[in-house]
Amino acid sequence: MKNARNNEIVDRRTASADAKAALLEAYRAAKTAADPDRMARQAERTAIATAREERRIERERVKLEDQKRMEADAAERQAAAEAAGLAEQARIIEDEEARKAERDRRYANRKARKA
Repeated sequence: MKNARNNEIVDRRTASADAKAALLEAYRAAKTAADPDRMARQAERTAIATAREERRIERERVKLEDQKRMEADAAERQAAAEAAGLAEQARIIEDEEARKAERDRRYANRKARKA
C-alpha cells in the first residue's frame, strides 16, 4: 500500500534529524546510567592487572633465586670434584713415593748383604 501522506523533503529531513537526536539522547542516557558500573569494572580490571603483575614479579624472583641456588650447588659440586681429584693425585704421589722408598730400601739391603 502506498503512503497516503505526501511528505515533503523537509518533513523527511526533520523526521530523520529528530530520530538521530533521539538515538543520541538514548545513547547518552544509557552511558551515564552505566557509568558507575563501568567505573567499578574498570577498578576491578586494574586490581586484577596489578595482582597479575605482582604474581609475575614474584615468579621471576623465585626463578632467579632457584637459578642462583642451582649455580651455587653446581659450583660446590665442581669444587668438591676438583678437591677429590687433587686428593687422588696426592694419594697417588704418596703411593709412588712409598713404593720408591721400599724399592730403595730393598736395593740398599741387597747391596749391604753383598758387601
